[in-house]
Order: sequence, then C-alpha cells, then structure tokens
Amino acid sequence: MEERRYRTVQNFLKLRIQQGYYEVGSYLPSENGLCSSFSITRTTARKALAELTREGFIERKHGKGSIVLERRKTLGLLNVKGFSEAVGKDVSTVFLQNPVPGNWDPKINFTISDAELKKSCVHFSRLRFVGSEPVMTEYNWMAGEYLKGFCDLDFIEGSFFKTLSRHYHIEITGSDHELRAENADENKAILLDIPIGSPILHISVKFLTNINNFNIYSELYCNTKYYPIGNSYHI
Repeated sequence: MEERRYRTVQNFLKLRIQQGYYEVGSYLPSENGLCSSFSITRTTARKALAELTREGFIERKHGKGSIVLERRKTLGLLNVKGFSEAVGKDVSTVFLQNPVPGNWDPKINFTISDAELKKSCVHFSRLRFVGSEPVMTEYNWMAGEYLKGFCDLDFIEGSFFKTLSRHYHIEITGSDHELRAENADENKAILLDIPIGSPILHISVKFLTNINNFNIYSELYCNTKYYPIGNSYHI
C-alpha cells in the first residue's frame, strides 16, 4: 500500500514538472504540504521526493526544500542540456528540414529494431551556429507512433528534448554513441562553410527513452576547428 501511495505522489509531481507547472528553479510543496494534500505520512512523502531526486528531476536543499532541476543526465560522452548553455549565449539554429513523416534512412549507423521498422518514421534536420559560424549539422529519426501532432509543434525554447518531455512525457534514459573522423563531402562542406575534404567529426547517437521500442537516432557532423566537442550536447 505504501509503495503504491508514494508512486502516486511521485508520478503526480513528475507530470507537473514535465508540464511546466513547476518550473526549473522553483520549489515543490514541502513534506508537510504533501502530507496534507495527499493524506500521506512523512515517510511516504520523503520516499516520493527521494525517487524524484534519483531520477534527476529535483535536488533536496537542506532547510529550503526540493528545487526543480533542468535535467542533465550524463550520457557517456554527451549530456542532455541546452545548446546555448553548452557553448555560450551567441548560438542559433536553422531547420534544414522541418519535422515530417518519412522513411528510415540507410545513413543511420545504429541497427534499428524490427519493431521500430514496422512503424512510421518522423525525421528532421538542423544546422547549429555559434555567432555566424556554422558548427554542426544534425539529422534525426524516430518512430512517429507516440508523437501525435509532432510535425505541427514549435519546439519549446528550441529544445527537442523539452518538447518530448512536456508534450509526450518521453524522457531520455541513456545513449549509445560512435565517433569517427571523416572528410567533408560537398554537401557538408557547403553547410559548414569549409573546403571540401576538410576533416569533420561524425557522431552517431542512439538515444534511449522510457518508452519501449522508442529510440531517437541522430547523425551529427561537426566542424571542430574552433569549437571542440566537450561533454555537452542538446537536440
């Protein structure tokens, strides 16, 4: 009974965070407040908050309460956090292809599961800038089954991950990635404003989520001459 009750409170608060009702930097109700609202014990309230802390949604601050965090779960080489936060404020993004239904692309380096291949695909691509300098092109594919209306949405604060979280309650839980050095072909050279044959870094990422058989496949091509790849990336 206690486990069901703390899960109920945990899931309620998580949903409110995902929907933006509790914004990043704001505080959740106190333990006493939760006890009163849900008619639960302090032990149950603490367990619910502990699980939210473990999942990276909040941080407990002694004497202050539970503050809502921008989720930055480390994914090996890459972190899920804002692109502007990763490289500075002078950044921008241009869609090369707005989200549209389409086909799974053979350029995806990770093996797509049979269950995903049976589903319709949604894809989009973007060019990322620092100042006036193009630094990365990204191409993304995912099954469209759980993304009703996605192609008509504006990304929340330009963030694909925030949009998934708030609109669809889809969270990134991990990733697999591969890195390789390549020479820029004509198309990538034009997009990144570099000579054909220039060295670029190609990163293939398979983002895992809390939805079974819903993964996000990304192919990134980076000009690292002036902006080396660190431990942060936003999609």
